[in-house]
Amino acid sequence: MVAALTDGRRRLADARRIVIKIGSALLVDPETGALRDAWLRDLAADVADLRARGCDVILVSSGAIALGRRMLDLAPPLGLEQSQAAAAVGQIRLAAAYEAALAPAACAQVLLTLDDSEDRRRYLNLRNTFKALLDLGVIPIVNENDTVATDEIRYGDNDRLAAQVAAMAGADLCVLLSDVDGLYTANPALDPAAAHLPIVEEITEEIAAMASEGVSGLSKGGMITKLMAARTATDAGSALVITLGGARPITALAEGARATWFLPKADPQSARKRWINAMKPRGVLTVDDGAARALASGKSLLPAGVTATTGTFGRGDAVRIEDATGRLVAHGLTNYAAGEVERIQGLRSDAILSVLGYAGRTALVHRDDMAIQGSGT
Repeated sequence: MVAALTDGRRRLADARRIVIKIGSALLVDPETGALRDAWLRDLAADVADLRARGCDVILVSSGAIALGRRMLDLAPPLGLEQSQAAAAVGQIRLAAAYEAALAPAACAQVLLTLDDSEDRRRYLNLRNTFKALLDLGVIPIVNENDTVATDEIRYGDNDRLAAQVAAMAGADLCVLLSDVDGLYTANPALDPAAAHLPIVEEITEEIAAMASEGVSGLSKGGMITKLMAARTATDAGSALVITLGGARPITALAEGARATWFLPKADPQSARKRWINAMKPRGVLTVDDGAARALASGKSLLPAGVTATTGTFGRGDAVRIEDATGRLVAHGLTNYAAGEVERIQGLRSDAILSVLGYAGRTALVHRDDMAIQGSGT
């Protein structure tokens, strides 16, 4: 137990980018439907502490439907259209509450769905947006776009969404604030012999069976979605922790509060590079010797270094990057479609606007979206 807590504290202390997921029950009083302002102020204080030590923070927050339902005086259960309407009304209140609590820090609202992270083009757009916001010192507040959801809105989706965001943003840690302090071998409310699991190094069939049998203290769907989130996060190189969302929850976690930590298989950068390497290339970009050397030193690929383009590919597709001899230099995700690359190859980045008629990305393939052959990076 001591070793597990020490490992968790170290991961929290060492993290440089953290995603924190907040559920509706923590943020909105289930009896009155009112926002829990004091709890939100506590969370904001924790966020301020993390940022003070140089940590990027992304919040994934539920609560729009719960707030909107109260404002519209809608009684549960809600139909899909009522849920969408409540989300539309509640999202404004939710954003305003975060803006007030997090001040003077700037925050931004990002509404998306799981589909947005599965489409490579939208994935790249979102990744670049998160990077720009964090580079500017902004705190992204992410929620599922429930207003335009076509499927029935289900409990637990924001757990998986938080894990997707952690993977997308290259986070070191994803924190799921919950109404339980982690995973147990049996339901602790029913079995006094239930054992708390402080560390899960691998989500085995036995671990998955615990969630499917609803033995965690949460509803079946609640813990199942949390394990699904843990798989996504750890596969992407991010640790994930389930802990109680009490007063100053991140401070409590740092001080050794009981939690279940799911350990990543690699660091986020290495996991992402393996994912890129595993993708099937849709085309080939040939680069000159100067660009090949620049890529090997960790630089992005600029249009000026490209001498030839082959294949048919779209923005966000994987491409091979080869030198003049045909040697594989890297695999990467391109910011431009094949036809666009053909028009801007060999040109300086500041010429993109005049050639294409719109200002695109400076890099043709950004270094964060590239796996250099033979280097491990």
